[in-house]
Amino acid sequence: MKKSALIILILLFFVGSQLSAQNSGANDEYIKAMTTKDLGQKAQLLKQWLTKYSGKGQQYENFANAALCIDNYPGKTPDNMIKYGEKALSLGGLDDLTKSQVLLNVAAAYVHKGTNLSTAKNRTNQLIQTAKAAKAKPSEADNAKVWNRMIGAGYLIQAQALEKNRDTKGALSAYSNSYNILKDKQIIASVAKLGKTLYEAKAYADAEKAFKLALPVMNDYGIITLLAKTLHRGGKKTEALKFYKQSYNQKKTGEIAYNIGVLLAPQANGNSNKADEAIDYFLAASYLSPANTKKAMEYAQGLYFAKNPQYNENIKILQTKSKNLENLTNTFNNKFGDKDEEDLTDAEKKEMDQILAQIDSLQKEIEKIQATQKTVLDNFEQLLAKKKTELGIK
Repeated sequence: MKKSALIILILLFFVGSQLSAQNSGANDEYIKAMTTKDLGQKAQLLKQWLTKYSGKGQQYENFANAALCIDNYPGKTPDNMIKYGEKALSLGGLDDLTKSQVLLNVAAAYVHKGTNLSTAKNRTNQLIQTAKAAKAKPSEADNAKVWNRMIGAGYLIQAQALEKNRDTKGALSAYSNSYNILKDKQIIASVAKLGKTLYEAKAYADAEKAFKLALPVMNDYGIITLLAKTLHRGGKKTEALKFYKQSYNQKKTGEIAYNIGVLLAPQANGNSNKADEAIDYFLAASYLSPANTKKAMEYAQGLYFAKNPQYNENIKILQTKSKNLENLTNTFNNKFGDKDEEDLTDAEKKEMDQILAQIDSLQKEIEKIQATQKTVLDNFEQLLAKKKTELGIK
């Protein structure tokens, strides 16, 4: 029995020595790979190391896989990032920073490929939670900025995953969270691009959210105009009018002037100031928008003459008086057109004078009304001339 026990102890010592030697060799090879400065060579050595030692209980297998996921070596692909990253995560035991980097790279790779987007979202959630927990550790107080950037990057990749998965509401929220941390305008550019896609898809409620998120950062003509159009098509006319005017102030275009006029026109009824404002924008559109020239001018004229109701009433009066004048003239011509005055009786002369007096009175009344009409028309022509001058049109 003693002899057997001794043999077992000798065998255990021999095996242990072999394992120790193997571990020492594996560790040396791992250290050599990890300390190689050339990333391409480093990746090659790590792949060789994994081929030799993977699945054999080596303590650094997780970090070897993590490095192949994180490092930017030549020939690295999204599939590499996913393969090595998921393996590293499944092995566990990574420190917070390495784990966060692996989660970020894996999620980004899924988004790049456009596959497993739910998994990508889960990985970003894990990243955000890991980074927040690490940031809260007293030992990491000096690294708060690093963890904030990691959290912001997590939200950004999450937003991209949600956007590709057509979760617009979630994507906008994640983009907002990311921008609030990173303050990177490229994030807002992505939001604006998403807004345009939503607008073109007629998803106006979501497009409005995107443009309003982008507006404070990208307060330019394009964003303001798209927001105005989105609100207009979404039925929010009062708010749309506000942003159309902001857009027009930045760049005077016929399309925007026409849209402003269209929104102001319903407010013009009984409101002279609103009518004048709508007329002004329609006149601008008539000169600046070839596509809307005719309609814009018709709107302007309609509002202008509606604002001067006597003009339209006078047209009816003129028609009646002109008809009366025509009838009197025909009566005069029929009765006295081919007769000399000396051949007329006193009664006929009296009747002739009465008809002539009526004709003269009607002509004066018509001329007076026509003068009033001409004043109204002249005033409209002055508005046209003034608008051309304002727009620099000769």
